Amino acid sequence: MAFYNGGCHCGAIRLRFETELDPTRIEIRACQCSFCIRHGSRAAADPNGKLVVSVEDRERLQVYRFGLRTADYLLCRDCGVYVAAIAGADEDARAIVIVNALDDRGQFSREPVPVRYDTETREQRLARRRGAWMPIELSGI
Repeated sequence: MAFYNGGCHCGAIRLRFETELDPTRIEIRACQCSFCIRHGSRAAADPNGKLVVSVEDRERLQVYRFGLRTADYLLCRDCGVYVAAIAGADEDARAIVIVNALDDRGQFSREPVPVRYDTETREQRLARRRGAWMPIELSGI
């Protein structure tokens, strides 16, 4: 298992992306919704991997929901960096990592695939995330 660390710019939120996949082979998705476009989002997930998110001070974490309200988008209140998104709760929670928030982001070199999800129903969106996103472990949240 390989580990890729990262987090927000000021260090308030830390990430560890665990995967057995070579980073050059992981599909990078560029969601075309207005939120992701404005953040220059490049998202990745390994359904057989894991994302660990650690926050020392919960007050520095901004959780944002929009649209169908099917996911929590994690941003730092201090530096504004978008680091991950989470759908579901407890042991059913699944996540994507924002590649730009990883320290070794240059290793994830595949050209991002533009994706649009605006025609999905709420149920379709949740099902896609359950199958394509990865388990998440939260610390301090």
